[in-house]
Amino acid sequence: MERLGRLCALGAVLIMMSAGCEPVPAPRLAQAPAAAYQASNPGAAIGQSGRPTLAPMLEAVLPAVVNISTTSTVNVQENPLFNDPFFRRFFDLPNMPPRQRQQQSLGSGVIVNAENGLILTNHHVIANADQVTVTLQDGRDFEATVVGADSETDVAVVKIDEKNLTALRFGDSQSLRVGDFVVAIGSPFGLSQTVTSGIVSALGRSGLGIEGYEDFIQTDASINPGNSGGALVDLNGELVGINTAIVGPAGGNVGIGFAIPSHLAQAVMQQIVQYGEVQRGQLGIGVQDLTPESAKALGLERSGGAVIAQVQPDSPAAQAGLRPGDVVVAVDGAPVANASSLRNIIGLLRVGSEIKLDFLRNGQQRTATARIAQPPARRR
Repeated sequence: MERLGRLCALGAVLIMMSAGCEPVPAPRLAQAPAAAYQASNPGAAIGQSGRPTLAPMLEAVLPAVVNISTTSTVNVQENPLFNDPFFRRFFDLPNMPPRQRQQQSLGSGVIVNAENGLILTNHHVIANADQVTVTLQDGRDFEATVVGADSETDVAVVKIDEKNLTALRFGDSQSLRVGDFVVAIGSPFGLSQTVTSGIVSALGRSGLGIEGYEDFIQTDASINPGNSGGALVDLNGELVGINTAIVGPAGGNVGIGFAIPSHLAQAVMQQIVQYGEVQRGQLGIGVQDLTPESAKALGLERSGGAVIAQVQPDSPAAQAGLRPGDVVVAVDGAPVANASSLRNIIGLLRVGSEIKLDFLRNGQQRTATARIAQPPARRR
């Protein structure tokens, strides 16, 4: 699984013709007036040719998407024999410090706060970087400082000292539906300000082993090296995702790309800006998916939810009265689809947050209140 950015491609309607036959009429959708398309797609406009276009929306959005280049120092791999004490003594080799070289990499980012110069990107774009340089659409370069990063969600925030900036508005990624059109912007292979479009292929993708907390938007966007950290926007020009990874056996795009939902990225960013890190708490439970088989074993007629398999002693869950076998179905009114869903919800909550848990016990609906606590390793 290679982490990269994303892009998308809209399909075209093919009108087939056979020799000596009348042309097959185009589908009614293709004959619909451009004004109808614009009415159903607020981000679209009608160009001089009379065709629908996303150009006006993109002209407003593109200045907020930046190129990020990093420089880091890495140790050069030596022949293992040179590290062998006997070999070194036999050939009377002096003790030499490890050789180092400069390594450069490219990625993308999204300006989300113009007043403070805050830019969202991926953790893996700026990880271990000695220097981070941000290049704007107009060619201006700025040396950026890293505000903080969270490897568990692959979100990072960097800052540049400049006031004349354009920022993207956060969109409602939780209202996305499969089939919604989206546009991806980034710098694949260093080609800055590259735009492609496509649709939302799936929502809530998890269990991929890419990040610790996974709730990805899947798209058929064309994602390639350098797109990581770029913007996924809806047709209103609002940020709904941060491009982060692809399924690419050969390292290129095969039409399966993933983005971090904007609601998750925004929640992580708020903690990074306030604390310099994510102060992730714990509820103190081990959970597993409620499958049809486990639901039958528990005497439940439903599937979906998170089955509590373990409750840690003296944890917030234990103090709230939760027990193994309870099935958590909602947190603060938000439905819990599976174990990963519950883990994502809890993972975004700050230490000290009070939550209401709706759960099933012996088929009966119950409610408990718990307060998120610091993990034991962070307690003093």
